[in-house]
Formats: sequence, structure tokens, C-alpha cells
Amino acid sequence: MDQKQKNILLFALAVVLTISSWVILWPPATKITQGLDLQGGLSVILTAQETTKTPITASVMDRAELIVRNRVDRLGVREASIAKQGNDSLLVQIPGIKNAQEAIQVLGSTGQLEFVDVASITDSATVTAINSGEDNVKLKAGTYQPFMTGEVVRTAAVTQNPTTGQIEVNLTMDTKGTKTWGDYTTQSVGKLIAIVLDGTVQSAPRVNEPITDGKTAISGSFTAESAKQLKTVLETGALPVTLAFSESRVVGPTLGQDSLRQGVLAALIGLGLVALYVLFFYRGLGMLTVGALVTFASFFMGIIATMSQFGIFSLTLPGIAGIVLTIGLAADSSILILERFKEEVRLGKTIRSAANSGSRHGILTSVDADLVTLVSAAVLFLVAIGPVRGFALTLMIGIACDIVMMLLFKRPALMMLAESVIPKAPGFWGVPKERVMTPGGAGKGGVARG
Repeated sequence: MDQKQKNILLFALAVVLTISSWVILWPPATKITQGLDLQGGLSVILTAQETTKTPITASVMDRAELIVRNRVDRLGVREASIAKQGNDSLLVQIPGIKNAQEAIQVLGSTGQLEFVDVASITDSATVTAINSGEDNVKLKAGTYQPFMTGEVVRTAAVTQNPTTGQIEVNLTMDTKGTKTWGDYTTQSVGKLIAIVLDGTVQSAPRVNEPITDGKTAISGSFTAESAKQLKTVLETGALPVTLAFSESRVVGPTLGQDSLRQGVLAALIGLGLVALYVLFFYRGLGMLTVGALVTFASFFMGIIATMSQFGIFSLTLPGIAGIVLTIGLAADSSILILERFKEEVRLGKTIRSAANSGSRHGILTSVDADLVTLVSAAVLFLVAIGPVRGFALTLMIGIACDIVMMLLFKRPALMMLAESVIPKAPGFWGVPKERVMTPGGAGKGGVARG
């Protein structure tokens, strides 16, 4: 495959990806998930308080995250997100919450682990659901009474039964728990026990025999992941840290939509001003740059729409700021390629040769600059908390789209135009007439016009 065929193939791929991006994106109002600061809601950062007796560890934060997630589920909201921020904080974002004060009170309360005799639950529908093996059954307040709470649990661990090979969850209890557990299991062989966290049944094992030594093995059809989750649940009853509010803010839906409109307007104005600038100074090559920016924007919006559909992206106001910044980065990359192309023409190269070498050197320089920005954005994403991460994420996506745009659209398009279009009207394309040379050299009929 020669270079011309490669250029056509790459350009065609860019066109297909651009069209596909718009198919995925449209309509953008429903395809791109809006963050809390745009649609309104509650944003809270909870920070674990460390003491000399309670160091902050990954295991502790896992338990804290599980407690908070159960708290949020109790509020009955959708699209809430809970994410670790740094080593000791959790970011909780609850879009569209109507009673923010109630949510704050729920999040600030302590996780409660309870052990409940399923037969003692008074709501028959709940009992039926537990007996049928449904997941995450919620117990109605006033329909059950726990016989033991989670503070008696000392340790929990995932092990493998040496005889059967099954994954098990082993737990040990303190003196008080050992006695209560022994008395209950002695009288309840064959019954189901619901392990309940914040009113939600996490597991319901059956008592096979009396357990009087405080050491219990819970077996079943566990996977490694489900066993680890149950272990975490059992340990939550003895959570050794306090979660304090280090930041709490409520965003109204009206303010959020006003911010969205202003942010989108800023992005459109930025794109428009850049387009006018390149059209004025670069004429025909400016049209190529506008096409590159349209391609870049299409890739960008298609990616964030796809990520939104998978629930891993929410557009925030700082994210819009990141988009506006990447428009400038994409324009810089495009202009750098054009200037390198024009410089090589001025040095005496043919337009075709200048397009090949100029675009290659321009892309290499742009990629170097983009990688420096990418490293800074990645570090910001890893260490920042709150909405700042949205800015870093959109910046990284924009840099990736910029590189793809240069490789798939800008270079192939410039090289195809250099084949025959630019030499026919060098003035319109901003190429000095005195530097236009027909390939082949004077010995083969080539003519240099001066």
C-alpha cells in the first residue's frame, strides 16, 4: 500500500468515526450524563479521622465506602456516585436529591450491622424474598428485632475449605458475642440468620450446628468477590474511624442549568473565535484547520457520550472548562503543522514533500507538548478530590482526541491537498508563488517559477 492509499484510508476512517460519534451523541441532552453541579443535588466529601489507635488503611476505607453506599441506597436516589478520593476521603455525589438535610444526617450516622432471626421477621413478603434467595432485600422498620449487633465481631477473613475446596468466610467474636451466638445457634439449628447492614440483608446463611467457641465458617456458592464483600460487611460493625464532613455543598437545579448554558456558550464562542482567526490568517489552510477542529470536537463528544452510557462519566462545570482548554490545544497543534508545512515550502521543498515532512515534524512536536500536559492532567486526576478531577479527565480525553485528529485527519488531508489542489491556487492556500515547484526537476521538463 503506497502513501496515497494510506492517506485515503486514514481520511476515510476519520470520516466514519466522525459520523459514528454524532450518531452516538445525538441528542446530546439525553446521551451525556450531567454532573451534580449542572443538574443540581448534594456533594459531600467525607474524611476519615485518624488517631494513634485507628490508622487509616485501605481495608478501613473499603468498609467506610460500603457503609456510605448503603446509606445512600436507603435514600432511594438514582445515579448517586461514591468514590474514594486520596487515601482517607470519600466523595459522595447525589444528583436531584430533594431533601439535602435529610441526606446529610443519613450520611453522618454510624453504620449498623445486625444479626436477625429470619423466622422472627413479621413481614411475610420480606421473609419470602429472603427464603427465595433474593439479593439486597430491605427490611421494613419495626418488622424485625436483631438478637445481636455487629460490635461483637472481632475479625473476618476469606478462606478456602481444605476438604471441599469451597470459598468460606470465617469470623470470630468477642466474649459477649461468643455467648450470645452460642445460645442462639444451639436453639436454632436449621434456621436462617439474616446478616443485615443498615436495614439491607447482605447474606442469610443457615445454621447447620451449634457454634459455641465464637468461631464461625459461612459457606455457600461464594465467588472470591462476593466472599470479600461479605467479609467487608461483617467487619463494618467494628468500624474504627469516624467520618467527618470536610466539604458539603448543595447546588440548585436552576443554578446548575444556568451554569451549563454559560459553559456551553463559552465553548462555542471559543470555537468560533478560533475558527475566525485561522480563516482570516490562513485562508484555505484555515478551512482545513476548521475541519480538523470539527473532527476533534466530534471525537471528543462521541467519547464522553459513550462513557456516559456506561456510567463512567458525568459532565461537570470544571469538565466544560477542560473542554474549552482542549479546543485551544487542538488549534495549537493544527497551526503548528501548518506553520511547519509553510516553512518547509519557503526552504525550497516541493509542496508534496513539504506536506509530508512538515506534517510529520509538526505532529511529533505537538505530541511532545501534549504528553507534558497529559502527565500534569494525570497527576491532577490521581491526587485531586471533588470536581477538579472532572477538569483533569476531560483534559486527558481532549489530548487523546487531539493526537488522533492529527494522525487520522490533519496529516492525511494536508497530504492529499498537496497532491494537486494546493499547487493550482497557492495564493489561496497561503503558499508563496515563488516557491511552487513542479516535481521532476529541470532535466525532465520541470520548471521553477520565480
